[in-house]
Amino acid sequence: MRKYPLKQQIGNGAYTAIVTPMINGVVDEKSLVDLIEYQTKNGITGIVPCGTTGESATLSFKEQTQVVKLTIKTVAGRVPVIAGAGANSTAEAVKLTRAMKYFGADAVLSVTPYYNRPSQEGIYQHFKAVAGIGIPVVLYNVPTRTGVDMLPETVRRLAEITNIIGIKEAKDDINQIKELINTCPKDFLVFSGNDSLALPTVLAGGNGVVSVASNVIPDEITTMIEFALDACSVAGDVLHTKFLPLMEAMFCYPSPAPAKNALALMGIISSDSLRLPMTQIDEGSLNYLTSVMSGLKLLS
Repeated sequence: MRKYPLKQQIGNGAYTAIVTPMINGVVDEKSLVDLIEYQTKNGITGIVPCGTTGESATLSFKEQTQVVKLTIKTVAGRVPVIAGAGANSTAEAVKLTRAMKYFGADAVLSVTPYYNRPSQEGIYQHFKAVAGIGIPVVLYNVPTRTGVDMLPETVRRLAEITNIIGIKEAKDDINQIKELINTCPKDFLVFSGNDSLALPTVLAGGNGVVSVASNVIPDEITTMIEFALDACSVAGDVLHTKFLPLMEAMFCYPSPAPAKNALALMGIISSDSLRLPMTQIDEGSLNYLTSVMSGLKLLS
């Protein structure tokens, strides 16, 4: 059962969609621990293992539980852990959610069923079943990857269900984000799923970001969000402008390859290894990424 009984409250801030370090395609536990320590020591609000950035689509059930258990053990109650537990099969998503609850995650991140392209009613019933497990659920809408867009009216319906506490909105549409903020219950959390929209999301009344760039710069992303939450828009915009090139560079090649490469270049993880069908970044993308990182003085 749960080893760390302190129940963390999921709230405002910056949460890292953490990569899953690997060596030759095998989970690298030492690098994962090192990366988590780097995150917590640099003030990140929370950790999200086994999301899209964590290559959840190619991790087995055993590997996902391995990564989440190690994350929870390493964090040891210092910050919340929102465990990825999505699947395109409702039965599989329920199974994963039940496991993450058992192992002690503070909440789960649950993506819309991918490839199936369900109706809005199908999406609603899927998440209703997931919420029935009895752990806080953060919905995850990322239509460019899943092939289906969870519409604001569906999110509003889901927000009324006990245990569904928020959404990671990764559709690149600030108007849809604003609609969620303005029409969902006031205590329903709205996180940007895109670093480039994190600042405008919070300034519009949102709660923060589930970030890829914070793998590399947790302190800076967290500070940017804190400025925005405190309505210090000018200070937040300075950081946003400065680090926007890095946010964009995180997607100069299919993610999470750039993030893994950046972390390896910084010596935080031991390898930029990925699992097929994901591959390491090409020479042109590497040159672009290193140029951006050098300009920001992230490379010694």
